[in-house]
Amino acid sequence: MFQERLAGVAARVAMHLREVMVPFGSEPVIEGMRYASAGGKRLRAFLVMEGARLHGVSDDQAIWAASAVECLHAYSLVHDDLPCMDDDDLRRGQPTVHKKWDEATAVLVGDALQSLCFELLAREECSPDPQVRADLVLSMARAAGAQGMVLGQALDIAAENAARPLTLDEITRLQAGKTGALITWSATCGARLAGADMTALRAYGDALGLAFQIADDVLDVEGDAEALGKAVGKDEEAGKATFVSLLGLGAAKTRAQELVDTACGALSGYGAEAECLREAARFVIARKM
Repeated sequence: MFQERLAGVAARVAMHLREVMVPFGSEPVIEGMRYASAGGKRLRAFLVMEGARLHGVSDDQAIWAASAVECLHAYSLVHDDLPCMDDDDLRRGQPTVHKKWDEATAVLVGDALQSLCFELLAREECSPDPQVRADLVLSMARAAGAQGMVLGQALDIAAENAARPLTLDEITRLQAGKTGALITWSATCGARLAGADMTALRAYGDALGLAFQIADDVLDVEGDAEALGKAVGKDEEAGKATFVSLLGLGAAKTRAQELVDTACGALSGYGAEAECLREAARFVIARKM
């Protein structure tokens, strides 16, 4: 059920983003936006759509927020891949934007995708209630900015030049921003759209986001570069502290499983209706890419 739903969401987001960008034209920066926002698992969009379904919000409405978070995520990847940050040549098995075009185009592509995220959230089609739209925009700004994802990336860059490796608490705080903030936003979005209580989905998203990052650290050690579509072993080569380097491979996998159990337990109030979200949590630590 989960894999079918995930694939369906991915296809619908791809179609929606193509339609949204039709009026934009074909300048290099626009082509870069289309290129950067194509492909990927669309897990964040899936979390938006599935949370919306749990709260009776239609797919036609939820797709706007689902597409918005994918634009924000794509922007972050474009900028993360730049030479001044993670300096990657491949993303999803394809040349990164700055390799296919140039660094200036990549910066502008990321900027434009970030702006498009907020435009989609502010559109009336996303919610007829202006208060809901304002909440979506405000919460996304906090999740994506200096209180969330950007802070996490800044801490990650600073750690590369630090005099000592990060502690477990420090790496947990870093990843709660860099990876977790956007996943938690996605998990709670359906409840936000419905004006419902977000407590359970926030707990689910917090645990899921940390499990996702631990799984990423494991894949950087055990993963196959061709399957992942990007280089592996970069964290160890750079001497970066990760959950694997701090806990060891076996303990990191155990911690990830514990977090998945926590995520699934947080959904108990939704009963069988949340089984697809539970499958998503299990998928996060079982994935090979």
